[in-house]
Amino acid sequence: MAKRSRTKARDTATVPGEVGPRQPCPCGSGRRYKACHGAPGGAADAYVGRPFEGLPSECDVVAMRELVPAATAPLSLAETAGAGDRRVQLCSLLPMAAPAMVRDSGEIWLGLQVQHNFGDPSRDLAAVLLKALDAETGIVGLTDPPGAGPRLQDLVTGTTLDVTVHDGFDFWIADLDDRDGMAAALENANEAATPTVRLTSVDAAYWTDVGTKEHLRWVMPEPEDRLLDALARLHAAGRDDVATGSRLVGMFRAHGLLAPVWDLPLGTGAGVLEEPASRFANDLAEALADTSDLTSEQRAARNGLANRQVTIR
Repeated sequence: MAKRSRTKARDTATVPGEVGPRQPCPCGSGRRYKACHGAPGGAADAYVGRPFEGLPSECDVVAMRELVPAATAPLSLAETAGAGDRRVQLCSLLPMAAPAMVRDSGEIWLGLQVQHNFGDPSRDLAAVLLKALDAETGIVGLTDPPGAGPRLQDLVTGTTLDVTVHDGFDFWIADLDDRDGMAAALENANEAATPTVRLTSVDAAYWTDVGTKEHLRWVMPEPEDRLLDALARLHAAGRDDVATGSRLVGMFRAHGLLAPVWDLPLGTGAGVLEEPASRFANDLAEALADTSDLTSEQRAARNGLANRQVTIR
């Protein structure tokens, strides 16, 4: 009698964008999905695959959380948040990776690069924000799951965010009179920050210089299957470059969205990407509108792109 395949018995098929039971849980806990958010009662809250959908500038929010070292964006809060005239600023990273800080001025800084592992980052952010609105000064965070409270989408209004990318983290101390206590932390953070520029001709595209290479990393809102088809069409047609010598090398999957990544020759810089990025966006829109079956060459290109995905959350 033939032996039963253990691999076949224990693995289940997944659709693109879905997490397999033996894959790392996207919440960042380090455990397998089946032992974390994929297990009945295995995590405090249900895992949300696209937690920032519906937020103003969703793609930029994902980029600020996962790809951009130092960036800020003012948030406009709904009346239901009870903020009054309090100013709230969304930040990529805060000192000591704090979830939120209430400044001496009363302004609230809400940090994106925080891991609570409660399943829904948007609900976590909303819970932190509401706690900060009740605090006078200092650092605010969560020690318990947020429960069934509002999500950040319920507290924020508007359609777009005004994102500012900073050269470093000097904005941490811009409103402080005594800056000596932050000097060491600021120096360490600035040394670790990679130069990053947000393109102006398209949405949520960021050039970065990591020292040995330059990259363009572009968070896109389209559904994964449609976007992979469109990128495959452009790749097969030789229309997927964004600068001389650039190469589409793969993509990140983060919070339910894909972020294609191009390698760029050293010395490219951000400025020369504006016009070709705008052209590529137009070509991509055309490819997204094409609903015909993929050719064999396009299918091969699609498989190659799908195999070069890395899930970061």
